[in-house]
Amino acid sequence: MKIGFIGLGIMGTPMAGHILAGGHQLHVNTIGDVPSTLLSAGAKVCATAREVAAASDIIFIMVPDTPHVEEVLFAENGCSETDLHNKIIVDMSSISPIETKKFAEKVRQLGGEYLDAPVSGGEIGAQQASLTIMVGGKPEVFNQVKPLLELMGKNITLVGDNGDGQTCKVANQIIVALTIEAVSEALLFAAKAGANPEKVKNALMGGFASSRILEVHGERIIKRNFEPGFKIALHQKDLKLALQGASILGISLPNTATCQELFNSCVANGRGHLDHSAMVNSLELMANYKINHPA
Repeated sequence: MKIGFIGLGIMGTPMAGHILAGGHQLHVNTIGDVPSTLLSAGAKVCATAREVAAASDIIFIMVPDTPHVEEVLFAENGCSETDLHNKIIVDMSSISPIETKKFAEKVRQLGGEYLDAPVSGGEIGAQQASLTIMVGGKPEVFNQVKPLLELMGKNITLVGDNGDGQTCKVANQIIVALTIEAVSEALLFAAKAGANPEKVKNALMGGFASSRILEVHGERIIKRNFEPGFKIALHQKDLKLALQGASILGISLPNTATCQELFNSCVANGRGHLDHSAMVNSLELMANYKINHPA
């Protein structure tokens, strides 16, 4: 198949690589240089999103935020400047569910089809093709694209109509943020009380508190490994979507708001580029105590 991929960052590069490995033609566009791994595998570089869309039947988008998706779709030299009839646009970014519904409607008016398909699993999930993919759109369009999604992920669910995939991703980000905060508090408490945080984590992994976040991000916190798999600044953006949505819906998300304030503190202290597990830095600052990896 003729596939397009726009946005080759930490996540997009391995995802696009899996499509190439699946034997498909791939046309790509990104800010900056296209990674050599994709070029050597046969990816064809396009100068604009319009060129990608013109050369492809299905176009994947993986960019940071709502304005970036809008630019890829509708700005000068965007996808909408070519004929979109018989083409499918699949946005795998994490963006506003409300704007997603508007984007989908505009694409359909131009003759194309649209899926929102945000992902969870981070850089490791992208590299291992084990992402969870939450999809919003028409069932018949989903079924057309599903074989390609299966090259990138394992748990692939059609949640509902356009926008529902993004709503599911926002819900995911609420759970992840609150769980990182809980793990951070628990390990900070244990370490300040004099217990070995690594042994505490290992013990907790055998009980009801066990979670993937305790396993992976607990280890990151203890080892002080905050190289980004998913940056604080991006998770901060996702919680902003959650809190904006909550305001529109007339509901309260008090613990989501707390986590957002902790992310805000990290960003204010120059840590927005770090992995979201570095949320613990804000708690450590308030405690005037840092969790140290035991000798």
